[in-house]
Amino acid sequence: MSDQPAEQPPYSPDDRRLAEIPSVEVISRAAVMLLSAGAERLGLADADPENSPHRDLDEARRLITALAGLVTSSAEYLGLHAGPLRDGLQTLQKAFREASAVPDEPGKGPGEKYTGPVY
Repeated sequence: MSDQPAEQPPYSPDDRRLAEIPSVEVISRAAVMLLSAGAERLGLADADPENSPHRDLDEARRLITALAGLVTSSAEYLGLHAGPLRDGLQTLQKAFREASAVPDEPGKGPGEKYTGPVY
């Protein structure tokens, strides 16, 4: 057995233990990560999204759907964070529709089974 203490995994940038982080912060961080990853996969971080080397609409669809599920199911706990996260989600859903060569029918796009149709 080693005399060295076991290393704790880095759950947060400021080294707080996971049990000390309020649930709204954990949910919000997860949502922001999904939001950012979805934007990257839509190519929105690049000057020319259509030619972005990171653009992958299949991956974007998965991330947007996961974000929609998280935001919709946890909205009652998010308080002030719920509105901006919903706005960000809707922005991604609209960007996905615009980026698609053959857009999904209203209500069939990524995450729309959780949020309802996005036009």
